[in-house]
Amino acid sequence: MKKLKLFTIFAAMIMTLVSCGPKNAQKALVLYYSQTDNTKLVADEIAKRLNADVERIEAVNPYDGDFRQTIERCMKERNEGIIPDIQPVKSDISKYDVIFIGYPVWFGTYAPPVITFLKNTDLSGKKIVPFCTFGSGGLESSLKDLSKAQPNAVILEGYGVRAARLDAVPQEIDQFLKANGFIQGEYVRLGDFTEIKDVTTEDAAIFDAAVGDYPMMKNARAEMVASRAIPNGTEYLFVAADQPRDPKPDMPPAGKMKVYVTVVNGEAPVFTKVVR
Repeated sequence: MKKLKLFTIFAAMIMTLVSCGPKNAQKALVLYYSQTDNTKLVADEIAKRLNADVERIEAVNPYDGDFRQTIERCMKERNEGIIPDIQPVKSDISKYDVIFIGYPVWFGTYAPPVITFLKNTDLSGKKIVPFCTFGSGGLESSLKDLSKAQPNAVILEGYGVRAARLDAVPQEIDQFLKANGFIQGEYVRLGDFTEIKDVTTEDAAIFDAAVGDYPMMKNARAEMVASRAIPNGTEYLFVAADQPRDPKPDMPPAGKMKVYVTVVNGEAPVFTKVVR
């Protein structure tokens, strides 16, 4: 039965090797904010592969506390409608065609110094490529906020990675830049997910192993699942329900969510992102 299931998954989804050339004469700037240097790691990888200029956004009053202190400061600023002052950006934005904007995800969107930058800078006509690091997710929600903040910019597909998966950044950035035409080379284009279905006991075990005791999902239960082939393994898309819990300021509300999980052959399941 298990062999039949795997055969069905791999027969239904085909991975295609695609060759893509770089977009012509696009001058790129990698501009980012990073508190713990996780986002810096991604920014440096992008800048290295594109041979692009890179600059860090700096808060005048840095967020240099621990996780709890940062959350408390952010909550206070949000409640009072405060955005932090930032150091002037040295790069001449007008000289760039494409701007990669990087940030950690806080409270479901880009960190406050990026809010300030976007409020003070007109990116009309620019191509914007967002990239972010996060605990569980937030790329999709931050993209919506970015589109609202810069309605006259062209917001392109973004890249996000969990802080727990930074080892995957070099390979994923390579594939991301090739797939979107920024550098030349072959990349793997994944097939579609299978039709979503009720989870089996086996599926639920994969989900539980992937989310483990992660604080923001320890009460989550998988209900539906789809899957597709990836190099050397399988990617699952779970629809899960988060059980009711006591509200806490650093926890998202309970409800439905999509959880992406990869299982590389011979390795334990790991979740890559959550979309709420």
